[in-house]
Amino acid sequence: QAITTQHFPTWTYSPETYLLTCLLHDIGTSAANLRATYQSFEFYGAQLALALLSSHKSPQAQSEAVAEAIIRHQDLGETGNITTVGALIQLATVFDNMGMNGELVHMGTVENVVEAWPRKGWSGCFGKTIREEIGLKPWCHTTIIEGFAEGVEGNKLMEPYE
Repeated sequence: QAITTQHFPTWTYSPETYLLTCLLHDIGTSAANLRATYQSFEFYGAQLALALLSSHKSPQAQSEAVAEAIIRHQDLGETGNITTVGALIQLATVFDNMGMNGELVHMGTVENVVEAWPRKGWSGCFGKTIREEIGLKPWCHTTIIEGFAEGVEGNKLMEPYE
């Protein structure tokens, strides 16, 4: 929310839908889920999230908005349209994992978040997961971000907090 409050105050979205997207966007990367399918983790994760939210009677529009944002959270193209929640999860993904767009979040906010929820070597862990998926599924959607694993492991913005 810091990104929208500071830089895109006219964007409208459901904070609850964004929270659900944040909580579920990498559900497909768990060890069991990564191996449960030949699908890329985003696509399988979206199916899992959709089923989970539907089973808890989440409104269809919300469940599907979360699923779509999960599918598209690594689609960093420069053309086309995307929902606000989809754009936010993309911005947050590359900010957190690669240190891109560092100007969008005040470092005091980053420090407060990391103090409450330490990274505990996240960059190395996620870099390993990216390499694992690419090893298992050389066709996976993660390959759309050239040098993603290296970018995650070399995240200079978050390096002091690892």
